[in-house]
Amino acid sequence: MKKNIAILLILNVLTIFSNIFLSSCQNNDKLPILGYKETKTEWKDGKAQIDTIYHTISPFSFVNQDNKTVTETDFKEKIYVVDFFFTSCPTICPKMKQQLLRVYEKFEKNDNILILSHSIDTKNDTIEVLKDYATRLKVKSPKWQFVTGKKEDIYKMAQNYLAAAQEDKDAEGGYTHSGYLALIDKQKRIRGLYDGTKPESVDKLLLDIEVLASEK
Repeated sequence: MKKNIAILLILNVLTIFSNIFLSSCQNNDKLPILGYKETKTEWKDGKAQIDTIYHTISPFSFVNQDNKTVTETDFKEKIYVVDFFFTSCPTICPKMKQQLLRVYEKFEKNDNILILSHSIDTKNDTIEVLKDYATRLKVKSPKWQFVTGKKEDIYKMAQNYLAAAQEDKDAEGGYTHSGYLALIDKQKRIRGLYDGTKPESVDKLLLDIEVLASEK
């Protein structure tokens, strides 16, 4: 299991650098679409018509800090930023939350831009704990939702966002997880990955959110 997580973390890092490279080599008015994709070929008038099918986020159902069920339908036609964390995290989570506060504050009045944080500590991060955490950050749902659920569902969802998350008794706090933020477009496709601990990376995230918001 640890070997698989290590491989996934390496792939995540490579994807982040790939995203930075792609963004720097293309027009700033269009973001790449990241993640898995496949092609579908249909024949019309004797000619092959090839369509690209991009990886999209799977349906989900979790519970947020207000004890309300949250599903993918709550993000229909929305742009949102995703991360994985746990409230007692002693390492990167506080840095990530400070950077996500920048997203929250800049787009607080825009109902089409949301934040979704998944707790990977499903044993200790109860609804009450998540509520207290949100209160201390001075943020509210539905703009910023902190969700929990079954451990296997959260961890499977992490993979769906190309993230890594698992219990690790040797890690500080007992868990390891990706430290990046994922930007999801209105079609539930991953459009960017950003280091959630670095202000300069989140600067790029803020700009890219505006780019997505301008897309038709």
